[in-house]
Amino acid sequence: MSSGLNLAQQEAVNYLHGPCLVLAGAGSGKTRVITHKIARLIQAGMAPKRIAAITFTNKAAAEMRERAKGLIGRDAKHVVICTFHALGVRMMREDGAVLGLKPAFSILDSDDVTKILKDAGGTTDAATARIWQWTISKWKNMGLNAAQAEAAATDDNERITAQIMGRYEERLTAYQSVDFDDLIGLPLKLLREHDEVRAKWQAALGHVLVDEYQDTNATQYEVLKALVGDNGRFTAVGDDDQSIYGWRGATLDNLKKLPIDYPTLKVVKLEQNYRSTSAILRAANNVIGPNPKLFPKTLFSELGEGEPVRIVDADNEAHEAERAVARIQSLRSGTAVTQGEQHKEFRDFAILYRANHMARVFEQALRKAQIPYKVSGGQSFFDRAEIKDLCGWFRLWTNNDDDPAFLRAVTTPKRGIGHTTLAALGTFASQYKLSLFEALFSASLPAVMPKRTLEGLHEFGRYINDLQYRAKQTVGAEAARAFLAEWLKEIDYERHLYDGEDSEQAAASRWTHVLEFCDWMAARCGGEIDDASGANVESERKNLLEVAQTISLLSTISEREQDQNVVTLSTLHASKGLEWPHVMLIGVNEGLLPFKLDDDDGRQQKVSDDTLTRLQEERRLMYVGITRAQRSLAVSWTKRRKKGREMIASQPSRFIAEMALDKATAKEDPREKLKALRAEFARKVQDGAAAAAAAAAAQP
Repeated sequence: MSSGLNLAQQEAVNYLHGPCLVLAGAGSGKTRVITHKIARLIQAGMAPKRIAAITFTNKAAAEMRERAKGLIGRDAKHVVICTFHALGVRMMREDGAVLGLKPAFSILDSDDVTKILKDAGGTTDAATARIWQWTISKWKNMGLNAAQAEAAATDDNERITAQIMGRYEERLTAYQSVDFDDLIGLPLKLLREHDEVRAKWQAALGHVLVDEYQDTNATQYEVLKALVGDNGRFTAVGDDDQSIYGWRGATLDNLKKLPIDYPTLKVVKLEQNYRSTSAILRAANNVIGPNPKLFPKTLFSELGEGEPVRIVDADNEAHEAERAVARIQSLRSGTAVTQGEQHKEFRDFAILYRANHMARVFEQALRKAQIPYKVSGGQSFFDRAEIKDLCGWFRLWTNNDDDPAFLRAVTTPKRGIGHTTLAALGTFASQYKLSLFEALFSASLPAVMPKRTLEGLHEFGRYINDLQYRAKQTVGAEAARAFLAEWLKEIDYERHLYDGEDSEQAAASRWTHVLEFCDWMAARCGGEIDDASGANVESERKNLLEVAQTISLLSTISEREQDQNVVTLSTLHASKGLEWPHVMLIGVNEGLLPFKLDDDDGRQQKVSDDTLTRLQEERRLMYVGITRAQRSLAVSWTKRRKKGREMIASQPSRFIAEMALDKATAKEDPREKLKALRAEFARKVQDGAAAAAAAAAAQP
C-alpha cells in the first residue's frame, strides 16, 4: 500500500496506534497520505465504515472519495468521507431527537437567516441584520450561546446583539430549523451532554482523519476530541503556514493544543513539494520565514531550479492588467519558453488577487484581448436570493414535506403570517411529528390556533395545492410562460423585490433574473432544453410540475468549469488547494497585501498583538499565493492606485522584499520582452515568406 510514497509519507501512513499530526507543506501530497492511510487501516483489519475522513468543502470530499475508490475499490463507498457540517447533519438526523429536533429538521441558508434576524431584531435593514449574523456566527464558532455571549459582552452593541441572538434561537427552535453553525455546535452539545450518544459515536468511528486541520475552529476541535475519546484515534493533516481563515473563526490554537491534550502525539513533517520549482519554493520559504513557527519546516523540490520569480512594476491598475495579458500572450506564443514548454492552454494561467473588486480591470483587459476567462468563486445564478425564492415555491409544489421550502414560500413575499404563528405551527408539528404543511390541515390544530390565524394558514395551504394542480396541467413552453407570469402577479413578487431594495436599479436587475429564470423553465417545458445537459435540443414536452421536480439538478447545470479552457481569476482565499502552471499574483502593494493594518505603517515598530496576528495571517496568504504556482510566477505591484476619483502614490508590499529574490534575475525587463516579441514577429514573417515562396515554386 505504500508504493510511490516517500519516507515521510510512509511514516505517516503506517502510524496507526495513536494520535498523529501530519504537517503537510504546500504541494506535499497530503491527500495521497490520507487515502493511503485509509487503505492501511483497512489492511490492518478496521472495517471501512468505522473510518471517517473529514474535509472542509464538498469538492475536496468528492475528490478524496474518487481517489480512495481508485486505491481501495468498492470499500471506498463504506468509508465516511464528508465535510464537518455533513457529519454534523448525519449526527443530528440520527440523534437530534434528544435535543428536541425531529429528523427532518430544516437547514437554513444565509438569506433565510438574514430574514429571521431582521424579524428578531425589529429592523428592515439587511446590512444591519448581516452584521448581527456575522457576530452571532463568530460566537457560535467560539462555542457561546446567547446567555454566555451576553455575559461576556464588552459594550452595548454586543449586549443588544446577544439579546437578538436569544430571540433568533427561539425562532429556530420553533421552526425546527438550524443554521450552518449549528451543524457543529449542536453535535458538540449532543456529545457533551448525552453519554449514550457519545459512546455510540466513539464506538462507530474507529479512526478519524481531518484534512486542512489548521482551518478548524474552536468548536470543531472540541467535536473532534469528543469523537475520538481519550485514546486519540485520529490523524490530523494540516499546515500552520497555510492558516488563512482567522476571520471566520479558524485558530492556530488548535495546533498548539494537540501536543498538550495528547502527550503521545506523533508529529510527521512532509517537506518535499511535488508541485513547484525550487525558485518558487525559495521565495515561499523566505516570505514565511519571519512568522513564528509552531513546527519549523522548509519545503524543497526535486523539479529543478526553474524560471526565476519575476517582479513586475506597473504605472497603475490598467497598466498592470495590460502587462498580465502580455505575459499570457508571450508565454502561450512561445516567445517566453518555460522549461521547454510551448503551446500552453489558457487553463494553465491564473491571476490571483487579495480582494474581489480588483478583478474588474483584468476582466476588461482580457476581453479586449479576446482571451476567455472565468471568475472563480463568483456567485452562481442559482445562488441569487430571488432564484432561491422561486425554487423554494417549486420545491414545495413537488414535496409538501420540504420544511425549508415551506418557510421560504410562506414568508416570501410576506402574507400576514408572522413568526409567532409559525412558531406555534412549528411547535405543533414537532409535537405530532408532522411536516409544517401537513400540520396546516391537522384536525387538532384549531385547538391551539386562533380562528383568524388558522384561516390565513389554510388559505396558503389551499393556494399551494391549487398551484400544484395547475402546474401539472400546464404543458408546453407558451402555457408555462403564461402560468408563471400569472403566478408572479398573484404573489406580487415584483413589488416584493422593489420594496426590499434601496436602489431601483438593483431591484430591476433582480426582476430581470426572475424573468430569465421563468423563461428558461418554460423552455424546458417545451422540450427546447434538455434536462441533463442544459443544451438546446428537441425533446419531449413536459408539464411544469415535472420540470419543477428536477429543481435539485438545476444548480449543477452551469457548474462544469473544470473542462473549460479559460484563464482563472481568483481571490487568494478561493485559490487555496488549487494550482496552475503559471500564476500572476497582482496588486502586491502595501495596504492591499498586507491589507491595511490599523497601527502598522510598514516600518519595524511596536504594534499591537492583534495587528501582529493579522500581519502574520496576511503573510501566510502571500505564501499560499506563491505556492499555487507550478512552473512560473510573476508578482506585480503598481506605483499608483485609484482611490475614489484620485490617483495616489503606492508602495510595493513588504512581502516582495521578504521574498529575497536575486535582483539581477527577478526584475522583468520590458525591453527584453519587447525584443523577444519582435524576434517572434520577425520569425513568423520569415516563415510566412518561405511558405509563400515554396507554394509559388510548386506552381506549374
